[in-house]
Amino acid sequence: MNELLSFYKGKKVFLTGHTGFKGTWLSRILILAGAEVTGYSLEPPTKPSLFKQTGTAGQMNSIIGDIRDGEKLKAAMLAAKHDIVLHLAAQPIVRTRYKDPVGTYATNVMGTVNMLEAVHTCASVLSFVNVTTDKVYLNREWTWGYRENEELCGFDPYSNSKSCSELVTYSYRNSFFAGADAPAISTARSGNVIGGGDYAIDRIIPDCIRAVESGSAIVLRNPNSTRPYQHVLECLRGYLMLAKAQYEDKTLAGAYNFGPDDESCVTTGGLADLFCENWGSGANWKNVSEANAPHEANFLKLDCSKSKSVLGWHPKWGIRDAMQKIVEWEKAVQGGTSAAEITDKQIKEYFGV
Repeated sequence: MNELLSFYKGKKVFLTGHTGFKGTWLSRILILAGAEVTGYSLEPPTKPSLFKQTGTAGQMNSIIGDIRDGEKLKAAMLAAKHDIVLHLAAQPIVRTRYKDPVGTYATNVMGTVNMLEAVHTCASVLSFVNVTTDKVYLNREWTWGYRENEELCGFDPYSNSKSCSELVTYSYRNSFFAGADAPAISTARSGNVIGGGDYAIDRIIPDCIRAVESGSAIVLRNPNSTRPYQHVLECLRGYLMLAKAQYEDKTLAGAYNFGPDDESCVTTGGLADLFCENWGSGANWKNVSEANAPHEANFLKLDCSKSKSVLGWHPKWGIRDAMQKIVEWEKAVQGGTSAAEITDKQIKEYFGV
């Protein structure tokens, strides 16, 4: 892992979605690695936000902008000669994607088009990774994992727009980036990420934190649904490994899954049990059915054989380790430790630096 971080020292990295939960963690990894990071994103999507808590804006070139604004995006990318582009910006929240499908498609599809157009005009870029989701697959509720060559057809507007984003990337790679001097273009698919500092609505861990802090029982809508949960650092390491690998060998470009091993594919109720066990202080949950709730798959798992064999990527923190780190993060911040300090501490522990 030291070799991975050493690769990014001095590299110019353009990162979209840097003000979000995953984007902030990734920004801090790159900053610790010594990369020159430019972020392009909307204002932080939550209040409070991990991005503002950690003061990350002061440690990078942070640009507030919308990926739907193609000209501003292109100008931002051309302003510095970036080596690597990581595209995380998206509209990911379940209920928002049902309330605003037009905005969801505009961000997740045309935003990807704008990104690829910008990369096409920026000759310095050698590696581009478009981060999508495990939900790009046509979910048949199989008990085995989906491989990268399975059919793409997300159900809801978010998932479907991300399937479209995959197809856009595939088309641009074949149409405009096939030459010997063109950058390597890949997509990265990962599942449900968890970690300290997530304040989004309709996500299980933030809901757990809010409930215990208010002295209430955690409310679960679908405790029997099984999800592939992983600590946020797991998939972020995967994105960084992929961007590095194709930077060094363009033939490795393609689609890659980054998901947890079977032990970390647990029910929502099982995850809540783990949280309550680690949190203590009488934390508990209850099942509350919801009329007209948005559709959510009951089971979805990734086959990560390709990432393991081609990139040498393997999960490091299982679900129990991940939950312990989340509770450690939250209680540290509650106890007065700065969010930046505990975030950087866990990054260093994970990468062994």
